[in-house]
Amino acid sequence: MSAAITAELDVPVDPRIAALARQIAARHPGAVAMIFYGSCLRSGTLEGQMLDFYLIVRDYRAAYPARWLAVANRLVPPNVFPFTSDGLAAKYAVLSLADLEAQTGPGAASVSVWARFAQPVRLVWAADDGARAAVAGAVAQAVATMWTLAPPDADPLARWRAGFTLTYGAELRAERGDRPGSIVDWDPARYLGLARLLAHLPDRHSDRRWAGLRRRGKALTVLRLAKASLTFAGGIDYLAWKINRHAGTGIEIRPWQRRWPLIAALVLLPRLLRAGAVR
Repeated sequence: MSAAITAELDVPVDPRIAALARQIAARHPGAVAMIFYGSCLRSGTLEGQMLDFYLIVRDYRAAYPARWLAVANRLVPPNVFPFTSDGLAAKYAVLSLADLEAQTGPGAASVSVWARFAQPVRLVWAADDGARAAVAGAVAQAVATMWTLAPPDADPLARWRAGFTLTYGAELRAERGDRPGSIVDWDPARYLGLARLLAHLPDRHSDRRWAGLRRRGKALTVLRLAKASLTFAGGIDYLAWKINRHAGTGIEIRPWQRRWPLIAALVLLPRLLRAGAVR
């Protein structure tokens, strides 16, 4: 499977995406790789959207000028930051090589990383061949984790869809209920090909395991939201934009909510849960 994943990682992207990735990497000493993923990769639409990246670093302490950012990244990974350049907007999550490996495996405490890397991703910048190999290994591990934890099914596409549906239920998400299935339907041939390569792996699906992932995942979502209020400038506006876009709500952020984003997020969350805007 490693050859298939490496080939997928190397599929060319819009040069503007690669340029943006290089600019972000240059902000953090010890950066080793930039991974592009998410809805903009699938749609190819960049203008007016928020591009999604993971920045992989060797060490959190070296990556930041402020020690507290390194501590926050280590305790509740990842840190998430906004970035804009040349008319494009992005957000990027920072993970160390060690956390990348740990959070793409079946023993990860949450689905956050492996659920995203089981989808198509692109390696848009790497410091060296060692970094390329590490990212390819982690992405291959994420794909295998998704497959083995998904409910077994004679139809491989149904298995992938069920797996993605479970991951969406293991976080607080604003996307529509059909979103997990649409991920698979974007490129069913990819998932059929991967299923053939993964068919020999043992089944690890367990209702108890998924119950634990749901509990931890939703709690971690709240913790990460709280942390993002300190690291993500304009984060409360981004949160409102994303929920409005995916859930069809009409949230408007007031001036006091921008001054106190953590309090605003915690006030909004129960109301959004009751309304079903996030699940």
